[in-house]
Amino acid sequence: MRVLVTADLHYNHSRSRAAAAQLIQQMNATGGDVLLVVGDTAAADGPELEQCLSLFRFGGPKLFVAGNHELWTRRPDSYAIFTDELPQRVRDFGWRWLQDDPFVSGDVAIVGNIGWYDYAFAPGGLDIPRRFYEQKISPGAAERCPELAALLEDIEDVPPAARKIVARWNDGKFVRLHRSDDAFLEELLGQLRQQLSRMSEYRQVIAAVHHVPFRQLLPPAGGAQWDFAKAYLGSPRIGELLLQFSNVRHVVCGHSHFAAQADVEHIRAINIGSGYRHKAFLTLDID
Repeated sequence: MRVLVTADLHYNHSRSRAAAAQLIQQMNATGGDVLLVVGDTAAADGPELEQCLSLFRFGGPKLFVAGNHELWTRRPDSYAIFTDELPQRVRDFGWRWLQDDPFVSGDVAIVGNIGWYDYAFAPGGLDIPRRFYEQKISPGAAERCPELAALLEDIEDVPPAARKIVARWNDGKFVRLHRSDDAFLEELLGQLRQQLSRMSEYRQVIAAVHHVPFRQLLPPAGGAQWDFAKAYLGSPRIGELLLQFSNVRHVVCGHSHFAAQADVEHIRAINIGSGYRHKAFLTLDID
């Protein structure tokens, strides 16, 4: 079975759309048995999600996993969009919503999950208190936002170096979950655990998770602003769960826009590495 996999097409971004369309043309010409898109195809608002999916010319099963950008909206409830609206839109367009509908072919199964983050990948050397990560803003940026003054009331726990970091994670502006990131991640892990438990009879499982599940797939250290963003790239708890199931042999993710591969115990883990300007896809040939 040949599985074509891509992620992070970001079709609603003008600087990304042409490259996404070109990549899809390449995938259409490549051919395969199963098509898998692992998150950040387009933001929730607008028609770009359907516009992007319509470019694929693929006769086999088409599997869809949401990313954090699918939850971006100016409406009041991203969680309702994720649980109710997006699954229907994806299915209406002829794609499988992999989040709650695993794909099975013979003795191979493919499960999917958006994944999320719990700030565990945040570099400790930045010395940024957790409350800033929860608000998705660094101390230096918070000082420029009067509405966030409460974050700086206990300034003694914010070292001077941390106050020089000016960065924001835009999920804080465009994702409205009405629950903490930890609570959302815990819910998602529960769904993934149930799926994997039901797939125990299958010889091999491919897990498609948008957020990064293993430290081995993280980008290298960069500037402080970029390192601040690592808090939102994923969670090691995702990887720990996947490792509990011996038949999970491949894990594919995206989100970081950084291509990486690693063997983690019995799992071959791959970050596809698509970004806003550079697009990539991979071919998995499963015996």
